[in-house]
Amino acid sequence: MINRHTAFFKALNLAIDYCILNISMLTTYFIIDNSSLLWANNRKYLPIVLVFNLVWLLSANISGLYEQVLNKDSIKTYRGVIRTYLLFVSFICFTILILIGTEAYFITRQYLFYTLALFGFLLGLWKLIFLTIRKSDRAALIDTRDIIIVGGGRIGQDLYNYFQKNPDMGYNAVGFFDDDPNNTIEPHLYLGGTADCISYVLTNKVDEIFCTLPVSATATIEQLMFDADKNLIRFKSVPEYYDYAKKPTYIQSFGHIPIISVRTEPLENLLNRSIKRFFDFSFSIFVIVFIFSWLFPILFILIKLESRGPVFFTQIRSGRDNRPFKCYKLRSMKVNKDADKKQATRDDYRITRMGKFLRRTSLDELPQFFNVLKGNMSVVGPRPHMIRHTKQYSQLIDRFMVRHFLKPGITGWAQIKGLRGETKTVDAMLQRVEADVWYLENWSFLLDLKIIVLTIRNSFTGDANAF
Repeated sequence: MINRHTAFFKALNLAIDYCILNISMLTTYFIIDNSSLLWANNRKYLPIVLVFNLVWLLSANISGLYEQVLNKDSIKTYRGVIRTYLLFVSFICFTILILIGTEAYFITRQYLFYTLALFGFLLGLWKLIFLTIRKSDRAALIDTRDIIIVGGGRIGQDLYNYFQKNPDMGYNAVGFFDDDPNNTIEPHLYLGGTADCISYVLTNKVDEIFCTLPVSATATIEQLMFDADKNLIRFKSVPEYYDYAKKPTYIQSFGHIPIISVRTEPLENLLNRSIKRFFDFSFSIFVIVFIFSWLFPILFILIKLESRGPVFFTQIRSGRDNRPFKCYKLRSMKVNKDADKKQATRDDYRITRMGKFLRRTSLDELPQFFNVLKGNMSVVGPRPHMIRHTKQYSQLIDRFMVRHFLKPGITGWAQIKGLRGETKTVDAMLQRVEADVWYLENWSFLLDLKIIVLTIRNSFTGDANAF
C-alpha cells in the first residue's frame, strides 16, 4: 500500500504495545509484590523487565504483528494479536519457570499470571481502539495517487483492472495513452496518443506513468522516460515478459542489466545449502547410530525369514540435475523381473507381508540415510523416480524436470500432502510435480523440520497411499 503514514502507525503500535506491557508489569509489581523497594532500584526485578520486553519483540517478529498495520482487516489484526500473545505467554513461561526459575528474582507465579492477564486485556482493548480510529479515518490515511497507463493492450488493461480491484494500493488509474485507439477496450478511458502523454500529465498533475508498451516501441519508451525525468514525473515500466509470468518473479541486476528469474530458489544461496547439508549429515548420523543400528538386525531377520533374496534393494534413480545414482531400500517385495519397470500398486502380489508393514511405516526407506551421507540425497526433497518414469513423464509434463534442480529426498512436501504411492494418471503425477516445485520455491529450514515431524507422525498413524 502506498501510504504516507504506514511507518508512523507501525512505530505507534510498537511503542504503545511496549507501554502497555511495562505498565502491566509495573501495576502488578505495586499491587501484588510485597517488596518495599522502588521497582527502578530493584536489581532483581530489572532483568525480568528486560526478558519480558525482548520476548515480546521476538514474538511480534515471528508472527509479523506489525506488518501492514493499516491494511489488515479487523479479523486478521486480532488473529495476529492472539497468535503473538500466545507465543509471548509460551516463551515467558518457558523462560521464567524453566530456564531462569522464579526464586532467583523473587517472581511469583501469582505475579506472572496477573501481569500476563492484565497485559492481554489492555492489549486487546488498545487494538479495539486503534481499529475504531483507523476505520473512521482510513480514507484519509491512504495516499491516493493519480496515474496514467501508456499502452492500452492486454497488459495495460490487466494493470488497470488490478488497480480497480485493489483500491488500497493507493493508485487511481485515470486512463490510457496509445497511438492506436482501438487498443483501449473502454473508449471513455482513451486520453490520446503517446506524444500527448507528458503534456496531459503536467496539466492534470498526474503523479506517475506506468508504461506497458512492447519492446518494439523502445524509442518511444526511452523518449517518455527522458521527458518524465526532465519534468520530475515518476516513470515505471511493465516488462513484456509479463505475458509469460503467471506468478511473482525475482529480479537481479548484473550491472545495469536487469535479469528476471522464472522462480526464486532459496537453496541457490550458499548459506542455505550449507545449513541444509549440515542438518542432513547430522540427522542421518543420529538416525543411523540410534535407530538403524539396533532396528536393522531385527528387520534383517524378519525379511530373510519370509522370502529369499537380498535384504537390500538397490535401484538406479534420477538425482539432482538428472544424474543417476544408486538408491538403497529394504526389500519389501519378492524378487521379480518387473522391479525396475512397474510401480507398486495396491494389493500388489509382489509385496510380502513384512513388506506391507515396511512400506506402511516407511521403514523401507531407512537405508537411504546412507544416500544422504554420501551426498546424493537429502532428508527432505522430491522423491527420486525410476529412470524410466523420468523419461516418460518429462515428455508429458512441462515442468517435470524442474524438480531435479534439487537433491531427491527421503520424504518431501508431496509425500506429507498424500501425493505418494502409485500414479495411475498424468494428472496425479502433475499434482506431485507441482508440490515439488512449490517446495523448491519456498524452502526454509523450518519447512524441512515441519515435513520431518509430519512424516514421523504419518509413519505411526499410517497413510492411505502407503502400500
